[in-house]
Amino acid sequence: MNVLLVYAHPEPRSLNGALKDYAIRRLAQAGHTVQVSDLYAMDWKATLDASDNSAPRTDARFDASADSMQAYRNGTQSADIAGEQDKLRWADAVIVQFPLWWFSMPAILKGWVDRVYACGFAYGVGEHSDTHWGDRYGEGSLSGKRAMLVVTTGGWASHYAPRGINGPIDDILFPIQHGVLFYPGFDVLPPHVIYRTGKIDALGFAQTCDALGERLDALWSTPAIAFRRQNAGDYNIPELTLRPEFSPGGEGFGIHIHPNG
Repeated sequence: MNVLLVYAHPEPRSLNGALKDYAIRRLAQAGHTVQVSDLYAMDWKATLDASDNSAPRTDARFDASADSMQAYRNGTQSADIAGEQDKLRWADAVIVQFPLWWFSMPAILKGWVDRVYACGFAYGVGEHSDTHWGDRYGEGSLSGKRAMLVVTTGGWASHYAPRGINGPIDDILFPIQHGVLFYPGFDVLPPHVIYRTGKIDALGFAQTCDALGERLDALWSTPAIAFRRQNAGDYNIPELTLRPEFSPGGEGFGIHIHPNG
């Protein structure tokens, strides 16, 4: 299988750097073909702006979606954006690895999403009607591919538990897993989160690698998170609210996951 590893950490000698190298070896030993987008090493441009279109519109102000759509359709996207889109088309699975910084992904990784997820490629696709509101949330250009987050954090696991002060880790990662990965069609696997990274010694590193290796070995057998598909009948369209017979009285992130998997 083809695996794309999108990696965001500025220090190659960090724990993240070592885990990235380990993941590449483990996947290759299992017979997979791996490409890596090391965003800091690539000096990735994080800001979406008019320069991303080599033939920008001259008759109107810059509009992020409209300019993105024009560039995508006309083949005038900057080469770095088109190259990452080609990697996504090539990949059977995508691993996104990053440290949790201020409850989200590093800015450079958010910038990768902003620019690579062009209008017409990752959003703005499919018909809009009274029964179908675009190809998204379980449909779209990246359907049939798998994705998994590998996240490191300095906090304890208990800090991210259901009653932990930081909030449940699944809630913190929901905007990324549901909004960035499931939205364009990925089957999203449960995240692999590594806690208390500043306290990992040599023995802990070996154990950390073993645990990551098990997740990588099961990349194609692990059940995906059972996010509800937008156009499968669970939501009112065009309001896009969960129908009242599902999770009656419930609210929040959890109602968008099938309770029985």
